[in-house]
Amino acid sequence: MSKRDKVIYWIATGLLSAMMLMSAGMYIFNNAMVTETFTNLGYPTYIIYPLAIAKILGVLAILSNLSGKLKEWAYAGFFFDFILAAAAHISINDGEEKGAYMAMVLLILSYFFGRKR
Repeated sequence: MSKRDKVIYWIATGLLSAMMLMSAGMYIFNNAMVTETFTNLGYPTYIIYPLAIAKILGVLAILSNLSGKLKEWAYAGFFFDFILAAAAHISINDGEEKGAYMAMVLLILSYFFGRKR
């Protein structure tokens, strides 16, 4: 793996991890706003805390490299999270899907450059 590829991997993975941890933090510490958003999107609010925990665990799985299968599952979980988030925002036409698109680009970069490692 070239130095350029490593830099791309770590920048993408770092930014993706930061986005997921900030998102999880918001789910936990700004629950009232997130609850309102989930209600507007048509999602049940009881999934907010489990989703926050899943995001934290996903970041740990990707950064730790403990298990290749676990890392693949974390990438897959984030992929579906971003697709569903973008689709939900598009369906209510609130213009907030850009974050999901940005996260998807970071996910793809992290995944493909990480596979070269």
